[in-house]
Amino acid sequence: MEQYGLDNIRNLVLLSHCGAGKTSLSEAILFTAGAISRLGKVDDGATTSDYDPDEVKRKISLNLAMLPCQWKGAKINLIDTPGYSDFVGEVKAAIRVSEGAVIVVCAASGVEVGTEQVWAYSEEANLPRLVLVNKMDRENANFYRAVDEVQSKFGSKCLPVQLPIGAHHDFQGIVDLMAMKAYIGSKAEEAEIPSSMQTQVDSFREKLIEAIAEVDDKLIEKYLGGEEFSQEELSNGLRQAIVSGRIVPILVGSALQNVGINWLMDAIYNYLPSPKERGVISTGDSGKQAVEPSQDAPLEALVFKTSADPYVGKLTYFRVYNGVIDSNSQVWNATQDEVERIGQLFILRGKTQEPVSQIGAGDMGAVAKLSLASTGDTLCSRDKPVKIEPILFPEPAFSEAVYPKTKADLDKLGAALSRLSEEDPTLRVRRDADTKETILSGIGETHLEVAAEKMMRKFGVGVELEIPRVPYKETITAPAKAEYKHKKQTGGHGQYGHVMLEVEPLPRGSGHEFVNKVVGGRIPRNYIPAVEKGVNEAIHEGVLARYPVVDIKATVYDGSFHPVDSSDICFKIAGAGALRKGLSQGQPILLEPIMNIIITIPEDFTGDIVGDLNTKRARVQGMNPEDGNNVIEAQVPLAEVLRYAIDLKSITQGRGSYTIELSYYEEVPSHITQKIIDTRQAEKA
Repeated sequence: MEQYGLDNIRNLVLLSHCGAGKTSLSEAILFTAGAISRLGKVDDGATTSDYDPDEVKRKISLNLAMLPCQWKGAKINLIDTPGYSDFVGEVKAAIRVSEGAVIVVCAASGVEVGTEQVWAYSEEANLPRLVLVNKMDRENANFYRAVDEVQSKFGSKCLPVQLPIGAHHDFQGIVDLMAMKAYIGSKAEEAEIPSSMQTQVDSFREKLIEAIAEVDDKLIEKYLGGEEFSQEELSNGLRQAIVSGRIVPILVGSALQNVGINWLMDAIYNYLPSPKERGVISTGDSGKQAVEPSQDAPLEALVFKTSADPYVGKLTYFRVYNGVIDSNSQVWNATQDEVERIGQLFILRGKTQEPVSQIGAGDMGAVAKLSLASTGDTLCSRDKPVKIEPILFPEPAFSEAVYPKTKADLDKLGAALSRLSEEDPTLRVRRDADTKETILSGIGETHLEVAAEKMMRKFGVGVELEIPRVPYKETITAPAKAEYKHKKQTGGHGQYGHVMLEVEPLPRGSGHEFVNKVVGGRIPRNYIPAVEKGVNEAIHEGVLARYPVVDIKATVYDGSFHPVDSSDICFKIAGAGALRKGLSQGQPILLEPIMNIIITIPEDFTGDIVGDLNTKRARVQGMNPEDGNNVIEAQVPLAEVLRYAIDLKSITQGRGSYTIELSYYEEVPSHITQKIIDTRQAEKA
C-alpha cells in the first residue's frame, strides 16, 4: 500500500448499539472503495472484520478490527468496534486513536442505550462525528422518528444532510440536501426529487443552511441579506461546523443494499478532520505539550492493542503520531525504559496482513513478536524520549472464580490468564488469599464467558467459571479460658504438652495477637514459639464454619511439661487444641465483608434501584444528583452483590454503572449464619 501524507489520512471509528449494522456497514464501505471484491454477510460469518471464531459463532463483534481502504486519493483507516457494552475496552482504544466517528443508528430501533454510551465516549474524546441512520430497508424503518430521537437525546445540533426516498421495501435512494439532488439505487443514478417530498426537502434544507450560516460572520451577513450560498461556501461552512462540533450531520442509507455508502465515504473524506488538524499531547523533558504532527519529527507512536495470534504469536497494533517507524529497526519503549526490536511491519485489514517498509505519522499498523510492549505503551526515539497519554480503560465490575477442568489445565492456567489480561486491559486476575480462589474480573458476564472460550481456543486451557466464595471470617464475643493437654504414651518416648490459654475479643479490624504470660518456668521458654505456632495455625480455621479467625487476643498463662516426653510438636498441638476450645467457649460469631457501593443511574430508575437495594440488606447512605443522573451511595454485604452487574443491567436496561470496594466486616445475622454453617458442612460431607 502506498504512503500517504498527513492531509490524506482519515482515522475513523464506527460506533453503535449492538445490532445497528456496523459490521455490515464496514463491509459495504470496503466493497464500495474497492478494497474487497464481494460483500460478506454477518450471518454467514464471511465479513472482513468479524474473522475471530468466537465472533463468527456469536454473530457479534468482540474485538476492534482495522479496515483500511482508499477513497479519492486518501487513505481511510476504518476501525470497526463491538456494540456490546461488555467489550467497551475495545471501543475506548479505537476512539483514542481516531480523529472522527460515525455513529450508526438503526432506522427501526432508533436511539438505544449503546448509542447513548458511545455518544458520551465521543463527547469525552471531543471527536467530530457523523450519524448514519442505517437499515432503511428494514420493516418498521422510520427515518424521521430516528431523527427526532437523535435530536431529543443529543441536541438540535444534529441535523439531516440527506433524506430517504421511501422506506422498507420502497427504500429507493436518497435526497442530498447540500446538492439538492436525488440519487437512486446502489449505483447512485441521478433522478428528480419526488414532488411529494419537496416541502420536506425545502424545510430541512432551510434549517441546515441556517445552522451552517451561524458558523461564520460572512455567511450570516449573506444569509440575512437573502443571498444564495455557493456549493463551496456550503461545503466549507459545514466542514468547519462539524470539526468544531457545532453540527453533527445525519446521513441515511442501507448497508445491506449498499445504498448511500458513496455519500458516507464522501462525507468522511470531506468533513472529518485529518491527523494534521488534531495535535498529539505528550510528556517529555519540557513537560506536557501539544505538538503538531509531522513526518519529519522524532518518532511518537502509541500501542493501542495487543493480541495473541496463534500463527505469528503476539501482535501489537500501534498508531504513529509523529515521525516514521521502519521495518527491521529499533525503537525506544519509553513506558518500559527498554529497546524494542521492530521486525516486519504490517498494514492489517481484518485478518489479512500486508507487509510494508514503513508507517508514517497519522497512520496505523501492526508488528509481531514485540517482547515488551503492552497496550498504552509509547514507542519513540531514544534520543528524544516522550510519553503519550495512555488509554483510560474502565474498571472491571464483575468477577468469577476460575477453576481448571483437569490437572494439565491447572499447570497452564497461570500463563494463559497472564497472556489474556495482557491482551485485554479490562480483564484483571488476582488470587484471593482468604478463599484460595483465582478470581477473574471483567466488565460483565458475557465478557468473562468469551475470555474462558478464548483460553480454550488460543491456549488449550479448559476452565469452569463459578460465583466466587465470600471471604467470611470468625471471631468471638466473650472472653474464655481453656486448657488442652496433649498426652500420648507409646513404646519408648511418649508425647506431652499442656497449655492453658485465655482468649478475648479485640476491636474490629485489629487482626490477632499472641501474648506470653507464663511465669516460673511452667512451660519452658524454648516451647513458647511452638505454642504460638500452634495458635497461629489454628486461627486459619474457626470452629463455626472453618473460616479464618480475626480480632482475638490469645494469652498463654500456664501449663506444664515433661522433662522427657515434651517436644516442640507436642506444645504446637496443645496450643492449637487450647485455642479451638477457647473459641468454642467464647460465643463465636461469623463476620461478613460490608462493601461501599456507589451506583450511577438515570434519575428515572432511582426508585427501582433503592427498592432492589433494600432486598439486599443494604443501607443507603445518600443520594446526589449529577448531570441528569442520580449517584446512590450505600453499604451492602458482599454476599448480596456478587452478581450485581447483571441485576443493575437488567433494572436500568444497561444505563447504570457502579464501583465497589471493601469497607469493613460486621456480624452476620443469626438466621443467615445457620445457612452458611449448613452449606459448609454439606461441602465437607
